[in-house]
Amino acid sequence: MGFFDKFKKKKQEDTEELQDEQLLETAEEAAEEPQEDIPEETEEVASEAEEIAEELPEAEEEAEELAEELPEDQEESEDIATEEEISDEADKDGEKKLNFFEKLRDGLKKTKDGFLSKIELLMNSFTKIDEDFFEELEEMLILSDIGAETSCDICDKLRAAVKRTGATDPADVKQLLRDIIAEILTGDNELKLDSKPAVVMVIGVNGAGKTTTIGKLSANLKKQGKRVIVAAADTFRAAAIDQLNVWTDRAGVDIVKHSEGSDPAAVVFDAINAAKARGADVVLCDTAGRLHNKKHLMEELKKISRVITRELPEASIETLLVLDATTGQNAVNQAKLFSETAEITGIALTKLDGTAKGGIIIPIKNELGIPVKLVGVGEKIDDLQPFIPADYVNALFE
Repeated sequence: MGFFDKFKKKKQEDTEELQDEQLLETAEEAAEEPQEDIPEETEEVASEAEEIAEELPEAEEEAEELAEELPEDQEESEDIATEEEISDEADKDGEKKLNFFEKLRDGLKKTKDGFLSKIELLMNSFTKIDEDFFEELEEMLILSDIGAETSCDICDKLRAAVKRTGATDPADVKQLLRDIIAEILTGDNELKLDSKPAVVMVIGVNGAGKTTTIGKLSANLKKQGKRVIVAAADTFRAAAIDQLNVWTDRAGVDIVKHSEGSDPAAVVFDAINAAKARGADVVLCDTAGRLHNKKHLMEELKKISRVITRELPEASIETLLVLDATTGQNAVNQAKLFSETAEITGIALTKLDGTAKGGIIIPIKNELGIPVKLVGVGEKIDDLQPFIPADYVNALFE
């Protein structure tokens, strides 16, 4: 029974009850009064009943109006709920970004304390921006593990910017320096995982944090709703498979593994087929730690690349080089050696929270043209985060 029917029925019941009460009262009064008064009382009751009946259509119209307004109220409630959900999501995204920035800022604390203190000292030591200032700046940048080549490039760009803008205030020069570093670091900083499945091949020397990077990255991707399969293709190092197995268990993702000493390319082949069969979004490939003097390991790396290209010719393929930030300029040398053998698409820089050499990010991008895509700022599973150049520069200079 609808809202209108219920309203109408209730109104009729009230009317009938009222009529019965009035008739009963009239009858009692009629019994006490003379007979000739009965017709007048009966006429009054009939008249009142007619008035109630006339009011009934108006009540019905009011009920219909209420029924029509009800969906609008529901829609307004739904709109309010949707706005609240959007607001909650925005708050969560804002909180997540803030947490990322705080972790990066805390991770860069040692680097910032050394770098920024030198910058401030330099700015306060000069009353005018001349050649002596640029020479001091170049030396300071070199001592901050930015390297001679990149330090020279930065100073040349800063000279041109000062000349172009006419800046004389040290604060303005500091801002120009921030802009130059941000410009160097910006470009291709996001992982490209456009195909299904996409492939991320992770390479690097032993001890750089390669296995933990894979574990943390797989956890991040799973949080994004992606199905991940990890290929345990580091069959060369003892216990490498077991270590990776622990990380995949923590992240809650699948792993494809063979016995120690197996062909790494065969492991990757099986992982790709498993990804196709299970509808996985990303295949993460671990590889053996390689040095330039381990020729057979470098050949294995090329073989794995050929298998991936053959089995997934249309796939998005990322080759991430994991570098230890604490090694400073040695990390740049490693990147140069690996880039001679593999087509590196990005850098994952680990242990950024334990070093004062976080400025190494700048020469890697400037000299090799390889963007930093991920940075590790702690030991927890969620401490690997996307590299955002603007956040890095803000954390370095704030």
